[in-house]
Amino acid sequence: MEVVSAWAPAVGFTLLPPAGGFLGSTLTEKKWPVWYESVQKPSWCPPSWVFAPVWGAIYTSMGYGSYLVWKEVGGFNKKSVIPLGLYAGQLALSWSWTPIFFRAHKMGWGLVTLLLTTGTATAATVSWYKVNKTAAYLMIPYLAWLTLASALNYHVWKDNRDKK
Repeated sequence: MEVVSAWAPAVGFTLLPPAGGFLGSTLTEKKWPVWYESVQKPSWCPPSWVFAPVWGAIYTSMGYGSYLVWKEVGGFNKKSVIPLGLYAGQLALSWSWTPIFFRAHKMGWGLVTLLLTTGTATAATVSWYKVNKTAAYLMIPYLAWLTLASALNYHVWKDNRDKK
């Protein structure tokens, strides 16, 4: 039983973000293909099949990073409030984007959500760097993807805001 308890937090922290992302995508699964394929997108928009594996890899990476931070600070305590609080906040924002954008079709609010997510994720990354540099580096692909996602969301909103 001691072996299970040693790796259980690593698995839990690592799988939590993709599990939440998967749940959010199942809420929008039926609306995504019809609506999203009908909106005007910039020429540099990645194909739809790219999003799930990229988000899965990024969420898994940041989840493991959160475990490294949690382990380094000794669990949930005073030292973990800022780095894990910022992480939890950005994760909640990130998860909320999918239903806002795809289910409610609120492209402008989706952009606001992404910008808030990016800011909070950046703050989390900076706070992680002080605790565990590897954990912070695991956030870099996420920050890059959020930048791309924000630019894409902006262009979709700008090019489709007059359409119903």
